[in-house]
Amino acid sequence: MGNGRIGIVGAGTMGRGIALASLLSGFRVTLSDTTDEALANAQQYIKSQLESLVSKGKISPEQSSQAQNALTLSTRIGIHHNSSLVIESIIEQRQAKMELLKQLEEILPSTTIIATNTSSISINSLAAPLRYPQRFIGIHFFNPAHIMKLVEIIPSYYTDQSVIESAIEYARNLNKEPVVVRDVPGFLVNRVVRNYYNEALRIVSEGAATIEQVDRLMEGAGFRMGPFRLMDLIGIDTNLNVTKSIYEQYFYEPRYQPSPLQQSYVDAGLLGKKSGRGFYTYENNT
Repeated sequence: MGNGRIGIVGAGTMGRGIALASLLSGFRVTLSDTTDEALANAQQYIKSQLESLVSKGKISPEQSSQAQNALTLSTRIGIHHNSSLVIESIIEQRQAKMELLKQLEEILPSTTIIATNTSSISINSLAAPLRYPQRFIGIHFFNPAHIMKLVEIIPSYYTDQSVIESAIEYARNLNKEPVVVRDVPGFLVNRVVRNYYNEALRIVSEGAATIEQVDRLMEGAGFRMGPFRLMDLIGIDTNLNVTKSIYEQYFYEPRYQPSPLQQSYVDAGLLGKKSGRGFYTYENNT
C-alpha cells in the first residue's frame, strides 16, 4: 500500500496491536503517543509478542529482528509525515479525536489517507469538519488486533472510492477479512454484541447468576470467551464508553442502556486485565 509506511497515533492496547499486525506484514510503522511511558510499554509488548512467535516457530528470528527495526516511536505526531496511511487509535471520545484529526490534517500531505479506529463514534460526524474529508475513513480492528481476523471498513458520505479500496487492500495485506459496513451506531459488530454484554450484566445485577456462572454457561454453549472475561480483555472502561456512545446515538433506546454494575467497576478503577483486576483478578497479566 502506497510507500509501505503506516502511522499509528496512540500506543495503547489497540494502537500497539495494529502496529504489531502491520509489522508482521512487512510494513514500516511509526507509532506515536503523548508519553514516553506508553511508548516504552508498547515497544516491550511488541518485542515480547514477536519473541513468543519465534519460540512457537511461527516466525524466524530474522523476521522478528526486521519487524523490530521497522518500528519507530516518538511523542511527536510529525513523525507520521511520510506515511501513506495514518490511523488514530486514541481514547474513545469524539472531541479528543476531532482535535487530533485536525492536527493530522495540518501536518500530513493532502494525499495521505487518515483513518480512525473508533468502535462507536460516527464516521460522518468526524469527517464533516475536516478540510479533506474525502481521504478520511474508519478502519476498525478488534482486540487483539494482530490475531482477530475481522476488520470493519466504514466510509463516510464523503470518502473517495479509491480510499475505500486502499483500506480494503491494507486489511488484506495484514491477512485480515475486511467488511465494508454502513456508518450506523456501533457499525456491525458492536451493535450486535451490545446485547451479549448488557444482558449478562442485567442477569448478574438481578442476582439470577454469578459472573462465573454466566461465563461458564456461555463458553459451554460455544462462545470462545464469556461476556465478563471478554470485557476484562477489552477493558471495562473502554467497553462502557462504547455502550454509552451507542446508547446516546440510538436516542436512548432502552436495550442499549449502560449498566450501573459496569459503571461501579470503572469508578473503583477495576478495569480488567490492564489494571490487574476487573471482574476477575489477574497476576502477571495472565
